[in-house]
Amino acid sequence: MIDEDGSQLGIMPPGQALMLAEEKGLDLVEIAATATPPVCRIMNSGKFFYQQGKREAEARKHQRHIKIKEVKFRPKVDEHDFAFKRRNVERFLLDGNKVKTLVIFRGREIVHSEIGREILNRLALELGDAVLVESPPRQEGNTMVQILAPKKEAVPVKPKPKAKKPAAEAVPRAAEKTG
Repeated sequence: MIDEDGSQLGIMPPGQALMLAEEKGLDLVEIAATATPPVCRIMNSGKFFYQQGKREAEARKHQRHIKIKEVKFRPKVDEHDFAFKRRNVERFLLDGNKVKTLVIFRGREIVHSEIGREILNRLALELGDAVLVESPPRQEGNTMVQILAPKKEAVPVKPKPKAKKPAAEAVPRAAEKTG
């Protein structure tokens, strides 16, 4: 049993603890039900749960939600297409998102799965130190999948957009052409 000011009251039966809480005009709240004996505290439960909710909301506000973006390749990808998709992967990683890269095989292309593995390994190699290979290339049916994540120190913090300043008053053109 813990008092409202945080001092220990010792072990007591539930009825006695409830009477003590009612005398003070507060609530008896079970803090640790799994402990032996269970730990209870005398407090204003409405105020406690309100403050707890505010703390949780504040913690959620500062969380960063990571999305998984997907980029698809084919075994016969052209050099320009590969470079274009690599730039997209770089952009996604700089935004702080994870990237799921896929090589999709059709028909008999699956026989040469090493081509897909080379494409995914080349992508990770070209991205260099800015990327962390979370999941190396692995075959899942007719697709080969690799998951890339940004390294913590490589992710720049995006500045918040500033409010636009009001434009200076425009001088009408007709007023300029006097004369």
